[in-house]
Amino acid sequence: MSQETELKLELHPLDLPGLLTHPLLSAQSPRRERLLNTYFDTSTLALRAQRMAVRERRVGRQTLLTVKTAGTSVGGLSRRGEWEAPTRPGAFEFGALVDDEALAKQLIRVAWQLVPVFRTDFIRRTWLIEHGAAQVELALDQGFIATGSQRQPILELELELLDGPVDGLLDLAHTLALGRKGNAAEGLRLLPANRSKAERGYALFMGERAQPQKAAALQLDAAMHPVQAFRAAALSCLSHLQANEGGVCQAGADDAPPDPEFVHQARVALRRLRTGLRLFRAHLPQRFARHWAGEWKHLANELGDARNWDVFATEWLPGLLAELPPDAASAEQVDALLGWVSSERHAACERAAAALGDSAHALRLLAFTRAVLALEPADPPAGTPWPEAGLARWAHGTLRKGHADLRREARQARRLGPEGRHDLRIALKKLRYSQEFLGSLLPRKRLARSAAALSDAQALLGGLNDLSTAQGLLSHAPATLAPTTVAALLTGLQQRLDAGLQALPTMEEALEQTSTPWR
Repeated sequence: MSQETELKLELHPLDLPGLLTHPLLSAQSPRRERLLNTYFDTSTLALRAQRMAVRERRVGRQTLLTVKTAGTSVGGLSRRGEWEAPTRPGAFEFGALVDDEALAKQLIRVAWQLVPVFRTDFIRRTWLIEHGAAQVELALDQGFIATGSQRQPILELELELLDGPVDGLLDLAHTLALGRKGNAAEGLRLLPANRSKAERGYALFMGERAQPQKAAALQLDAAMHPVQAFRAAALSCLSHLQANEGGVCQAGADDAPPDPEFVHQARVALRRLRTGLRLFRAHLPQRFARHWAGEWKHLANELGDARNWDVFATEWLPGLLAELPPDAASAEQVDALLGWVSSERHAACERAAAALGDSAHALRLLAFTRAVLALEPADPPAGTPWPEAGLARWAHGTLRKGHADLRREARQARRLGPEGRHDLRIALKKLRYSQEFLGSLLPRKRLARSAAALSDAQALLGGLNDLSTAQGLLSHAPATLAPTTVAALLTGLQQRLDAGLQALPTMEEALEQTSTPWR
């Protein structure tokens, strides 16, 4: 078995000429070949369920049988097991191909059930590149995935590490993304892709549309150094962000109303990432923590308008319109209002899609992945191992301080009123996401009770913040909209805000007594 380490990047069609004229590629002529691939599975898709792929590839007159197993993928960088050898078409000789005895037996048992599921047909241009200490095979694939009458285009770049450090692979990708002039302002849209051709093919076969993805639970080892824990947390957040980027970008391209959950989950991923940088910053290089906190804050702000309009259009506006007095707005006036909201929402979605689809974001993802993987523990002093279970003790101490800060902010909010609630909401978010990061090191039942209390309080404060934001959006309504309609909607928002404010004292008092998840 070979352990494949590769970086997969999706290329924007308009940037293909720029890639082909990059000095690293134009200096040599690529090998060019057509690859015809058929992917097989059982009628129940048993291989897909185990994140495996069986493929026959025809190259000229030769047929190759390939087996790929589940691996890891983040920031476009994937590692997985792979077996490949010449074969006869339709002869699934797994016993001779796979040297993992248990896996070979498993495949032999289902070999008679395998049927074609989908196929790929593309032209591959291949270059061998020496980049620093790394030797990389660079493959540009252009063609399509097909199943039945359905097709999807393929235009992607695969960088496979043949020899040398993984950092060399990421550095090469970053160099290519900068474009032929090496200028970020004229960079290429080479976005890291976490979905393989097989995953895309299965989704096409099943007719599956992309769905918003929530963050996966993070599992930390109590013996980890905090830098190792941060690396796991940061890469988890990056996967969460990338899992929702496609939905955000598609929403910016479609005329149909977008699913607001894509933007929401992308912003949650960014908030979690920024929380991780704050949580672990004492163990991170100052310049690294400061730079990336600013980068991810900037991106979160670029998605903020889309989220604000999503919430207003889907969560508040329908109820407000249903409660309008009969004389507050005519049908034409309501239609004009809805048209304005739809237009503003679509424009905000386009801006969010542009932020996640441009070359600057591609460079950001590549640079962050590379920087995170390059981090090394800098403390305790060289030669002194991190104490066994030291991460758990550190987590308890960190969360103890977070709960003390939360109780202080709750007391402040009760005394200061609206002025103190913003700080309380921020403290809540920090503590909630910190507990999610460190939750695997804490008692499960107490963690669940604590997390539920924090989540309820955050929902109340977040709702009040959304209402205030909605008032701000409506206050900028154009003069062409009926003033009576806008005024009635603002009144409805204020009534909801007043009702929510009445629940605050009880919530703030409960937060002062909030339970900790470790005792």
